Amino acid sequence: MLLPFEVYNPIWKDQFEIIKQGLNEILSDLRVSIEHIGSTSVEGLSAKPIIDIMVGMNRESDLDEVPPLLMDKGYIYYEIYNITMPYRRFFVLLTNRLLNSRLPSQIRQGNEISELLQDHTLRKAHIHVLPKNSSHWQRHIAFRDYLQTHPTVKEEYQALKEKLTKQVWRDGNEYNEAKNAFIKVVEERALKWHQRN
Repeated sequence: MLLPFEVYNPIWKDQFEIIKQGLNEILSDLRVSIEHIGSTSVEGLSAKPIIDIMVGMNRESDLDEVPPLLMDKGYIYYEIYNITMPYRRFFVLLTNRLLNSRLPSQIRQGNEISELLQDHTLRKAHIHVLPKNSSHWQRHIAFRDYLQTHPTVKEEYQALKEKLTKQVWRDGNEYNEAKNAFIKVVEERALKWHQRN
């Protein structure tokens, strides 16, 4: 599978704000924090045009309050990922809500992931729900902020992404794994930098 990549588009910030407003309304009783993360949050960086959003919970025990609320509003819950990442709840928002009637609202096992869900051109946003006091929340924020303020590192990341986009991938997870070594090195630097600033 070739992943759809685009040059940086300022509309991604506007799309984030619209989705954020909707999430704040759905999750208003939980008093969450919502952040734009990933490549679409870094001005000048090419990306798959899928908005990565991190929702911060005050308590880890609140994580399981979120799935029924978001599934009720058309978000697809990837419960299957809870096995490998028990600290996170992951959701996909599609570009066309009419597709939801043809898809399950909850993915519990791999054979439930249809070809439609593998098609990244149909995805509008990825929602990552995490406790705000977790190391996972901190590393995503630090990585984003570091790329936004360190142009040379952003250019290195851009070059890596351009190289990887020319390859065919089984799925988005395989592509993410190919970026992992670079991300881990930068995250380590970013966390130290973030603690100082």
